[in-house]
Amino acid sequence: MVEWITSDDLVPYPEALAFMEARADAIAAGEAEECIWLLEHPPLYTAGTSADPSDLVDPDRFEVFQARRGGQYTYHGPGQRVAYVMLDVGRRGHDVRRFVADLEAWVIATLDTFNVKGERRPGRVGVWVSRPDRPRDPDGAVAEDKIAALGIRLRKWVSFHGLSINVEPDLSHFDAIVPCGIREHGVTSLVDLGLPVTMADVDVALRETFPRMITPRDDA
Repeated sequence: MVEWITSDDLVPYPEALAFMEARADAIAAGEAEECIWLLEHPPLYTAGTSADPSDLVDPDRFEVFQARRGGQYTYHGPGQRVAYVMLDVGRRGHDVRRFVADLEAWVIATLDTFNVKGERRPGRVGVWVSRPDRPRDPDGAVAEDKIAALGIRLRKWVSFHGLSINVEPDLSHFDAIVPCGIREHGVTSLVDLGLPVTMADVDVALRETFPRMITPRDDA
């Protein structure tokens, strides 16, 4: 059983981090169910364990938190659906790469609900969309933007942190960082792509696609 929690109010980052760490410990101890927490944060930046200080272009724009998850700098704020995943990766094969791939597949399936083709890119964690409506890149390739970010941490084979999908955030807030250390591509959202999608729509899609994307393995 996985408990789903949805917060309607903006959740301060330290409060979310404290909850995740406590819940992950309780899951590892067999004292709590797995949990997925859907929320939004006030505008802020998080720095993962691979964050390059030079990628923080405007350090005074919003508060910066050390996330202690994998990855680099990420923006969180209103209009972005954050899904924190406190799941037993041991029950899913003790395979971190596969688990990350499953999370990406979950995002891709969710986007497909809205007829958006999300794609993986070699060497980049997260989910991307092609933008043939925009000028091509200098090398002639079709332009592409990131629509979902992902970063996790494990404790005793229980995950926390998770993923974020841009529904309708203020995209200018990404200007103060180099998102995930990638300078040559942009950032988009469902509404930026011209889709009148609400946060509630995304929540429904996440819940509908989750069971077939991230399930315990028989061979775990």
